[in-house]
Amino acid sequence: MLKLTFLGTSAGVPTKQRNVTALAIECLNPHSFGVQQRGRQQNNQSKKSRPWVLIDCGEGTQQQLLHTKLSLHQLAAICITHVHGDHCYGLPGLLASAAMSGRREPLTLIAPKTIATLLEAITATTELYLPFALNFVEIEEVLAEQGDTNKVNISLSGQHQLDIDITRLSHRVASHAFGITQTISRRILNTDKLVADGVPASALWGRLQQGEDVTTEGNRQLHSVDYVDEEIQRTRVVVAGDNDTPECLSEAVMDTDLLVHEATYTHEVMMAIQARNPDYDPMHSSAHVVGTFAQKMNLKNIILTHFSARYQNFDNPDSETPNMAYIRLDAQSVYQGNLWLAADFDQYMVDGAVESVSNQEGSQEENCVQYIGSARND
Repeated sequence: MLKLTFLGTSAGVPTKQRNVTALAIECLNPHSFGVQQRGRQQNNQSKKSRPWVLIDCGEGTQQQLLHTKLSLHQLAAICITHVHGDHCYGLPGLLASAAMSGRREPLTLIAPKTIATLLEAITATTELYLPFALNFVEIEEVLAEQGDTNKVNISLSGQHQLDIDITRLSHRVASHAFGITQTISRRILNTDKLVADGVPASALWGRLQQGEDVTTEGNRQLHSVDYVDEEIQRTRVVVAGDNDTPECLSEAVMDTDLLVHEATYTHEVMMAIQARNPDYDPMHSSAHVVGTFAQKMNLKNIILTHFSARYQNFDNPDSETPNMAYIRLDAQSVYQGNLWLAADFDQYMVDGAVESVSNQEGSQEENCVQYIGSARND
């Protein structure tokens, strides 16, 4: 499961209610600690072992983090969609704070190559020192590789993998989307069947769960495949940077549980901006454009973010002051799925479908997205 915390939801500049773009995605695996047994389900995940990924890092992101329980020591990777300041100006400060907090573990940074130039300049001019390795992955280099290699794999444990894939978008500068795919595999010991077959609890149970075939004291052969179900849970979220053409994501959103996409304007405002400067503006999407794409692709869940500062935080369709109701109605006029408008510190839980491999039961349609409250109250 993936837990999303929106750290900034404004476009271009911060407002009193919204900081500029940043999104934290925690990679939760409640099955990592302790044995998972059918009939004896355990959930012993340590709260100190919650690796997370940061998508974009606008100015002030480290200040936003202070209102959450997220730790810079558990940060596994930072992904920067593009080089505009509202998506990356907070990066040097966040890295400096990680260093000052005592972080020593390597950190993966997936970003346009010019971000390396930015960090080199800041390091040279401000004497920034990082006591941890910064494993820089150039987006341009990843996309230049031949074949299906636009993915960066982060191994969180033997049974917990994270794949980050990259898709080109359309914006004033090179912009990208990141597909975050979490794969959790686990073996579930069918203790009820063992007891029914007259096999008492012992160390043999653990060996069976690990995939071993065992022999009991009575010289009875037990095969792991007969008592262990292997399940794989796949959860996928696609997070887009600034983008005026959602169709760029047609392949990326296949089998995706959730799309997070910017909706800077309503369609009416976007068309007015385009009319004033057709060769340049707006290079962003309206809620209507994103909703139309999501409906066409049969996406069940979308979260809109990156709202222009002209839209106030309240939701009142009858108000003459532009507000979030304008954005909401613009999307709902064309989209019939589950729709949320992100606010700073909003948290969502995304559960992907579970597939039983051993019994070939196929996919269980249990994937869902749920709003779970504000990080300020966590």
